[in-house]
Amino acid sequence: MKNKFKLTKKLDHIAFIMDGNGRWANTNNLPRHIGHYEGIKRIYEMIKACKSLNIKIMSIYALSKENMSRPKEEVNHLFNYLDDFFVKHINKFIEENIKVSVMGDISVFPSKTINTINKAIELTKNNNSFIFNICLNYGSTHELAKACKEIAVLYKDNEITLNDITPSLINDHLYSNQLPPIDLMIRTSGECRLSNFMLFQLSYSELIFTKTYWPDFKKENLIECLKEYETRHRRFGNI
Repeated sequence: MKNKFKLTKKLDHIAFIMDGNGRWANTNNLPRHIGHYEGIKRIYEMIKACKSLNIKIMSIYALSKENMSRPKEEVNHLFNYLDDFFVKHINKFIEENIKVSVMGDISVFPSKTINTINKAIELTKNNNSFIFNICLNYGSTHELAKACKEIAVLYKDNEITLNDITPSLINDHLYSNQLPPIDLMIRTSGECRLSNFMLFQLSYSELIFTKTYWPDFKKENLIECLKEYETRHRRFGNI
């Protein structure tokens, strides 16, 4: 599909809450894990779409801390799909100068999955044309608690004063400290909530909620969201 759409408004960092995989599967009379399989396939397509539109960073909510309590069989399918995704696309990431970044605690994942993810991070660490940031076993409130603990230790050790504790210092202790704030967050499937996703980083982001399930979300759906984003007047608290 040819599309001449070009962004005119600044958009460096886009984020997706990839919701609706299970409901897409139910709608199509398929097992839930097939919905996740289809959802994983959309990720690289969306990376290509964002990159073609000169967006520099794409963050996705792939697996929350709460998702880890789902049935073991479903979670194991997710691990397998993650393994397959990185193995399948790592050479493309290298060739296309895409850096892989991960937010969250992957230490509880199977060793095979940990090794696959860490290999992707290591092989792409010097890439700089696009950042693919994936949130795995992630929760924003846990991230903020982690930051608070780290800052408390600095204060306890007299390395900082109370006046040094600023939003900037908190940001320095987040997983995303090397990334700019999110300009636009899109959640698929019609649910209108943030679900503990990057709460600090979304402070002044534009939010769009679309009814399209993630496995059905294609470049043309992204462009419709971007057209909506173009109509927004971002004031950042000013007039």
